[in-house]
Parts: sequence; C-alpha cells; structure tokens
Amino acid sequence: MTTATAAGLNTGTWTIDPVHSAIAFSVRHLMVSKVRGTFDTFSGEIAIAEDGTPSVRAEIDVRSINTKNEQRDGHIRSADFFDADNHPTATFVSTSVTGENGDYVLTGAFTLRGVTKSVSMPLEFNGVNPGMGHGEVAGFEASIELNRKDFGISIDMPLETGGTVVGDKVTITLEIEATKAA
Repeated sequence: MTTATAAGLNTGTWTIDPVHSAIAFSVRHLMVSKVRGTFDTFSGEIAIAEDGTPSVRAEIDVRSINTKNEQRDGHIRSADFFDADNHPTATFVSTSVTGENGDYVLTGAFTLRGVTKSVSMPLEFNGVNPGMGHGEVAGFEASIELNRKDFGISIDMPLETGGTVVGDKVTITLEIEATKAA
C-alpha cells in the first residue's frame, strides 16, 4: 500500500465532535455472550498537512467507561483492569495512513494502562459534508480487535466449568465525525 493523502479533506485541523461520534467496545462474557459498552469522554484531532498527508491524535478518558452497570464499571476502572487512578487516559497517535482504491489502514501507537503498542486498523472514510452552518464535517469508521493481555490487563477469573468470565479479545469500534476548525 502507498501513503494515503486525504482526498476530500481540506488542509488544516479537523476536531473530533464527541456529540456526533462514538467509541464502543465488546468483549466475551461467561464464554457465551458479550458485554458491550462505550467510552463517553474522548477528544482528538485530524491534521491535514499542505501535501494532503493526514495525521491523527486522540485521547480517551477510561474513567468514562459505561457498560450500563456501575458495579462492573467500577471494577473495570480498578487496578484489575484499567488502573484508572494511575492511568486515566488511553491515547492514540498515528504513524501512517496507507491506502489504495479506497481501502485505508490507520497505523499508530496506542497506549493503554501505561503500555504502548503499534496497532493497525482498517479505516472507512465516509466523505465530507458542508455541515449545518458550523463548518465542514467529515465522517470515519474503524474497528480493531485487541488482546487485553497485550496491555497488561491479565486478570483471569476462571469459571468452574472451564473458560473465563472475561475473554481476551476486545473489539473497539469507532464512529467519528470531525469538524473543520475555522
């Protein structure tokens, strides 16, 4: 693949709009179903250089986890999982965007719980719209599967019948709308 340029995105900074964006996840629970949740507080920017090269920076407040169960959310914030008292944010800084024929891959350094790993995720660019009087907006979707143990989340809560309460693979889904800064 070749380095992608941001066709359709004007040069400058595009700010992630948290009101029109979502960061969600799912993880296997009790070996038979999935727990789903969201991160309600996040921010980020997409910078488009003069030559059209994009770069991305994003931050997630892991304390904003919401699985619709406060007891579970508290446990996930604890040292067993996110250790949010010591590592309140997860960050992503892109290192490249590659693509051919409309298929893009966003690669960067993802840091969670103080551990940084290079990750790559397929990226769908949904286009640009003139917006509704507040400037241009652009839409993106991406999804990635991460192994929680790669980021130091190694708690194993075995079940009597085999398996564990929480699976190792976590799917993160991003639906992003970004607004062009004036």
